[in-house]
Amino acid sequence: MKTMNRRTLIQKAATLVGGIIAGTSTCSMAANWTAGNTLPNLSTFGLEGQLPSLKGKVVYLDFWASWCAPCKASFPVINGWQKEMGSRGLVVLGVNVDEDAGEMAKFLKKNQVDFPVVRDAGQKLVAAANVDTMPTSFVIDRKGIIRHVHLGFRAKDATKLSEQIQELLGES
Repeated sequence: MKTMNRRTLIQKAATLVGGIIAGTSTCSMAANWTAGNTLPNLSTFGLEGQLPSLKGKVVYLDFWASWCAPCKASFPVINGWQKEMGSRGLVVLGVNVDEDAGEMAKFLKKNQVDFPVVRDAGQKLVAAANVDTMPTSFVIDRKGIIRHVHLGFRAKDATKLSEQIQELLGES
């Protein structure tokens, strides 16, 4: 956990310094990952693992880490969504940010996962999305537009998140 925090701090400092040099703010650099903007092409970030086709799908994009207790608590919920709503056009996509692939593998062995998981070993996607809370999730509509951003996970949030997904699936 300390390594992740140090790496995140270094990345944020580099982004801030780069923004100052370029004359831009870190807010504008992360603006593409806000509600109403288009999800970038994930295949350009060098992710490890097989990306599913997201075209025409409602996507629940979940950034998570093996050391994150709320991430562990969220997995049964989001796994249930994939089982329940996958046939209706939902794709849950987990993006692991662990530096050690072995930690991710141990986590996945202990926790049932029926959705695709990729690993952001280079921390490029997590930096581009400006993710500094685990988990952070993005709910994306069928046109690839980010509709909702969620920081953290609490069991009481599950109903609201499910309703947002069902609305985008055209079921509410």
